[in-house]
Amino acid sequence: MLCRVLHVNRSTYCNFINKRPSKREVENQRLRKLLLEIYMKAKKRIGTRAFKIILLRDYGVNISEGRILRLLKSMTLPKMSTIKPCFKSNKSPVFSSDNLLKQEFNPNSPNQVWTTDFTYISIGAKRHVYLCAILDLYSRKCIAWKVSDRIDAKLTCDTLEIAINKRKPKEPIIFHSDQGSQFKSASFRKLLDEHQLLASYSIQEVQLSCFEYIEQFYNNYNPHSANNGLTPN
Repeated sequence: MLCRVLHVNRSTYCNFINKRPSKREVENQRLRKLLLEIYMKAKKRIGTRAFKIILLRDYGVNISEGRILRLLKSMTLPKMSTIKPCFKSNKSPVFSSDNLLKQEFNPNSPNQVWTTDFTYISIGAKRHVYLCAILDLYSRKCIAWKVSDRIDAKLTCDTLEIAINKRKPKEPIIFHSDQGSQFKSASFRKLLDEHQLLASYSIQEVQLSCFEYIEQFYNNYNPHSANNGLTPN
């Protein structure tokens, strides 16, 4: 009856019902579940290479990036928005400083170089917040972060105070940032001076693009090539 209604040959229907998935199909289904689990843990902030590292590190699964990409395409997972606002720059900053870092991104020990930047995070239709994060460049560990609906000097000062209270530095530290007016404000520079932090600024329009982090994901889950695929922690 069903075959007549659907205009399907009886043998075709029986073959479909009795057909078992191939080993490859079964394995792909298992891999899709793992990829979805990693994707959700990473809050949609992850690339193909990171998928490969985490699969091997956490699940003992070693597959090519090409296969991962094909599986991801078949899953049609939504991507996180990459639209970022344009920030107004202060053309006449009160302070100026040299680039003390000079592209030397591999210090020899902790608390030699801290870096900071803002990240714009969309949290819904026409809603967003700003994340200010500070990293210790030695391990790439996020040592302080704070979220606010305003991108101002207070956000930078509050985040820096968190880092200072955690690390309690006793020796001078290079504190590297971009040319944003928040990092050149009088209140922020005063805080740097009080704790022997040496202000260093990147060349205009050259920024360290490694600050899309939240503490739980970046420090404890995201793999880093500088750490041979391990997390900062």
